[in-house]
Order: sequence, then C-alpha cells, then structure tokens
Amino acid sequence: MAKLISFIIFVICLYTVGAYIEFDVPRHGLDTELYENVLDEELCEAQLSYLLSNNTMLTAEFLDAGIRLPRGILQGNFVDLGNYHQCLAISANFEPSDIEGKYCMINVPMIQDELNLPVLQEWSEACSEWYVEWPEIPWPKLISITRPHSDMFRNLQKVRTEAAKYSRLTGLDVDLMSIQSIHRVSKDSPLANEVFRLAVCLPKVCTPRQFIDTVFINTTSVGLKHSEEFCRLRNDKPFAPVDYAAMGVFGFIILITVLSTLYDLYFTAISKEGSKKANTLGKSFSVHPNTRRLLTFNSGPGTLESLDGIRSLAMMWVILGHTYSTNRRAHFFNPLEMFTWMTSFSAIWIVAAPITVDTFFLLSGLLIVYTSVGKISPKGLFKTIHLFYLHRLLRMFPILATAVFLQASLFNHLADGPEWYIIVDKVERCRTYWWSTLFYVQNYLTQTWCIGHTWYLAVDVQLHILSPLILFWVLGKRRSAWIALTLVMLIVMAVSTTYQRRSPPPRYASATYNYLNKFPAAMFVPTISPEDSFRYSRYYYINTLTRCSPFFVGMLFGYLLNIFKSKEVHMAKWFVALCWASSFVVSAGIIYSSYPILQMDWDSPFWDGIINSFARPGWAVCLGWMIFACTHGYGGPVNWLLSLRMWKLPSRLSYAMYIFHYPIMIIVNTTSVSASYFSVERFFFRFLAHLVSTFIIAFTVTVLIDSPFSTLIKLSIGRSKTEMVKTKQGNEDEHKL
Repeated sequence: MAKLISFIIFVICLYTVGAYIEFDVPRHGLDTELYENVLDEELCEAQLSYLLSNNTMLTAEFLDAGIRLPRGILQGNFVDLGNYHQCLAISANFEPSDIEGKYCMINVPMIQDELNLPVLQEWSEACSEWYVEWPEIPWPKLISITRPHSDMFRNLQKVRTEAAKYSRLTGLDVDLMSIQSIHRVSKDSPLANEVFRLAVCLPKVCTPRQFIDTVFINTTSVGLKHSEEFCRLRNDKPFAPVDYAAMGVFGFIILITVLSTLYDLYFTAISKEGSKKANTLGKSFSVHPNTRRLLTFNSGPGTLESLDGIRSLAMMWVILGHTYSTNRRAHFFNPLEMFTWMTSFSAIWIVAAPITVDTFFLLSGLLIVYTSVGKISPKGLFKTIHLFYLHRLLRMFPILATAVFLQASLFNHLADGPEWYIIVDKVERCRTYWWSTLFYVQNYLTQTWCIGHTWYLAVDVQLHILSPLILFWVLGKRRSAWIALTLVMLIVMAVSTTYQRRSPPPRYASATYNYLNKFPAAMFVPTISPEDSFRYSRYYYINTLTRCSPFFVGMLFGYLLNIFKSKEVHMAKWFVALCWASSFVVSAGIIYSSYPILQMDWDSPFWDGIINSFARPGWAVCLGWMIFACTHGYGGPVNWLLSLRMWKLPSRLSYAMYIFHYPIMIIVNTTSVSASYFSVERFFFRFLAHLVSTFIIAFTVTVLIDSPFSTLIKLSIGRSKTEMVKTKQGNEDEHKL
C-alpha cells in the first residue's frame, strides 16, 4: 500500500510542477547549425548571376524542382511540395564553391495589405532595354462577370465556405483567394489567417527571400509578405550517440539470437538429445522455440475463446481508423472531397473508430478479476503486490522500450521527404522525454509525448496500479465484492459525468476538477475551436478519470464470468433475445452518435455530456454481454466468428501491433513527395498495406525481443511466483491489448 501511495504522489507531483528530467545529450534530429553555416550573401549573388546569365539548364532545374502554383486550388489544395529529391540532388561545379540545391518551404499569407504591384508602364521603364514596346494599358481588372464566369464565382464561394469548415475540422492550412479582391482576403474572413505553403528550390548559400527577390520579383519593394518555414540540405541528419547505441544494442540482440538459435539447433538436429536438454537461458533467444511457442495454441478449461476475436477485430479497427486520421494532415488535390466524405454517413465506420479503444480497457479490467478470483486471497494479494506490479510492468517494457529506442534513433534515418520534420519532432521528443513514456505518465505530461498513441498504456497501467484497491474486496466474500464493484462504478460514473457539466469551460482543471469542464463530444468537430479540441484531447480523451469506466465495467463482468466459470447457465430465450437486441441497439446508437457531431449545425451541450458520460461504459456493457453470452453458449454465429482459430495469432501480436503501427504510418506518410488524390478505395488499400506490414513487424519483434525477454523475466522472478499473479487465458499474451 505504501508503494502504491508513493507512486500516486510521484505522478501528482510531476503533473503539478510540470517537472521533467534533463540529460546533456544531443537531441536534435537535424544539424541545425549547418543551415546557418552555409549561408553567404555575396556568394549567393555570384551564383545566382551565373545561373541567370550563363547556365540556363541549371536554372531550369532549380525552377522545375521549386515554386509553382498548387494544383487543385478549387478543391481546397493550397500546398505544393515541389520535387524534394530532385532539388537536393542538384550539384554543379562553380568557383569558389559548388552550387548545391537546398529545399525550403515558405508560407505566403493571403492577407497582403501592403501589396503594391507596379503598372505595366513602370515595368516597361525598368526594362527599357527590351526591344518590345509595352502597350500603355493598366493592369487588367477582375474578370468581368459574364455567364460562364458567374458559375466559376459561385463555385469559388462554395469552395471557400467548405474550406472554412474543413479548416476547423482538421486544423489544416486551407485558404482561398477572396472574390472581392485579387490581392487580399478580408480580415473578417474565417480564412484570414491561412497561407499558401510553397516549396522553393534554391542554391544552399542563399536564403529564400534573396533567391525570390533576385530570380522572380523584389518582394520587399512590392510589399509581398512571405516567411520561411524550414529548409533542408543534403546529408543534414547526422548520426548521434543514441544512433550508434541503437545499432550496438540491436546488433548485439541479433548476434545472440543467431548464437542462441545455433545452440538450440545443435541439441535438436545434431546431438539428437532434444531441445529439452538445452539450457533454458542458452536457448532463450532462439528463433525456433520462440516461433513455435508463438504459433502453438492450446486452450485450457475456463478459456474465454471469444476474446481473441474481439481483440483482433478491435486492433484492426484501430489500424483502420489511424490510417485515415494520420492522413488528416496529408496533402490532397481534393481535400474538400475528403472533408465531404468524412462528414457523411458513409464514413461512420471511420469516425466512430475511437470507441474501440474502450474495448481494450474492458478486456484489461475483465482479465484482472477473472484470472485472480479464487487463485489468491486478499492478504496474499498485498503480500505479493510488488510482483503484481512488477510482472505487469516488465512484460510490457521490452516492446515499448524497443519502440522508444527506435523512435529516438534509427527511425530518423529510415527514409526522407519534404514532410520529414514530423519525424524529426518525434525523434527530438523521444531523445528528451523518453522517461515519460517508460514511466507511463505521458497522458498527464502531454508536452513530453514521445510516442503519442501510447497514452492508452499510461491509462491502462495507472488503472492496473489502482486496481488492488478494488481487487482486495473482490477477492473476499461475494457480498463485499458486489458492493465494491457497484460502488466504484457509481462513483466513477457520477464523477466523470459532473466533470463535464460546468460552463464556461476553463483552461485548467484543479483538484476539484470534476466540476470545472464542459467538453465537446469528439476531438474533431467543425463547430468547435482548436483550443476546445486541444482541451478535449488533454483533459478528457487521455484522462484516466474519464476513461476508466470501461475498465471497471470489465472488472464487474470478469467477476460475473468467474462466478459462473465451468457452470451451466440457463436463461430464458426471451431474455437472451432482449439482451442481444438491447446490446445491438445501444452499440449501434453509440456508433451512430459520431455522425451528427460532425455536422455544421451541431450545437447540443446536453447531448455532448450524455455521449461523453455514457457512451464508453455503454459500449463496454454491450461487449461484456457479448463475452458472457458467447462463453455460456448463447452466442450463436457471433461466438463461432469470434472463436475462430485464425484470431489466435493476431490476438497474441496485438500489443506489438498497437505499439508499432502508428510510427510505421507516420514514416510512410512523411515520405510522400507530392499531393495525392483522395478516394475511399485508395485509403482502404493503404489500410491493408499498413495491416500486413504491421503484422510482419509485430511478429518479428515478438520473436526476437518480446519472447526472449519474457523467458528472462520468468527466470529472474521465478516461475512459481510469476504464476501467482500472471493473467492466463489459454495463452501467455493476455496482458497485451
């Protein structure tokens, strides 16, 4: 109990003071000094003069790889990525320094109050050496409103309106030219703060402003505003000590895997003594027994077969949802079509995907109770509380630490692209704040996120740490168990409900935090501001208090399943039909609730509160009934589907799949070198690619890292002690998602 209280106090202190740990190690994923060191104004002028007067082909290479008008403006695309790899590949001999390409991204805001373009006569005088005489006419005015043009303007107005919705929904930089002025957007426009993001390819010694002023137009004299977002150079990702450490650690693991496999094969294939004669420690890293154990499926008495199907399908839904959400900030030629589809009823299977995370909270709470009741006494629980916690943390640690280590090091060198700064940001966060992920406190220290989607692990571990407070009573008499489970559910529901019912919403929640917020019903809602979306994400979506109700619902169903374990349950047909119908209606209603939230006319704080308070525990109750019915012969075709053996392996790999699927998606997305066309079919094919690649990587990591370290943990803790607190469900991987 003292250890539990100490840990809780530690987490509260970290959250309250915003503490963080500092280590004097290189954290930058890019060589930031390199960009400043290569700049040379005089050399830039010389190189640009040479390009414009003596090397037309090389100039064409820079222009071809650089700035141009984005394609798909009328469909909401305001980004042009140029040709990243072509730009960085440019290299030509020039004295005293070679001309090499540099890729930069600039932002051109639509508000250009000081823009003062010259009339044609002024340009004619500035270029008097041209032999063509300029006609004495002013700049053309806006296109006259003819019948064909009126249709175009109506389309522009429609696109502008839809772009405003899309911008609020996704947080993207979306903008359009105002039809009132060809030079500027009204400051009252909802798009007033938006910009064009344009790629510029230029010699590395130049700044974007110097290059544009020399090659195109003097932006200072005409008052054209633009700013530099970032620049990239060839070979600007230096190897840091953490990269060499990662290569050493993973190289060593591969080496001992090879040696351990050879050692095991010697006993099984050469000496004919059998693998059982080999030393357990010596063969712990052998690929052969680890793979065989992973692919061996034995179901013992009391096994909840349906859990494998539920876990696997939930994991697939997570990957499907993230396939779309990670591309929310991608670049499309038709982003408004994506927005239109995402807010339509046909996209409900995507926008409702966040509810599936509560499936894993349900399973976690269910298995803690189901596998503990009857196997350990309340006093025995607290005598072995250190093993209860240690086993959980150690079994999750190898794969999580592997992901953090890779994110902080080698992932930075896997590929490259114009959007690679997203990966660089994650690399730098992991190099600085790796501890917040490995200590499972990142959901309360959001500024320290290393691997963002692991907030789920933080909440799950925190609930696991708190669970003995309820488990102590559940392991006792049946009456005390029901009182404890019912009481904690009522408290959690009451607190999480009142937690949202205060208006107006504050920026910060204190110790009396239950009454200080009023949240929207989802993170991405067109009618809420980015500040409200951030507040929802930080104080509701990843908050242990607001996400714990499915966990405690799972504990309740785990106790119910344990009571009727190996017993025949008789239920009237009408009651079974009523429960299945109610479960279907409630779960369908929860899924459907994500549709009206995304509509522009949604404004219902009352229903926001209802959805936030009851949707997640309601979803857990529906799944809890499904598991109970399938376990006791009332599942019918649902039980047949969920109990298929094909779910066994994905279920065992679900933890590794969850950890690695998101970084894989981000890496793939940031290697895109141009905008693409959005279509539902294309993204479903991408989901299949992510699913297969994640499955392969999860299998590899499980065999090479998770299984060997699982054996080492058993050897270090002791098998008999481990069995006292180990969750069992017919396989050794129930602790995972």
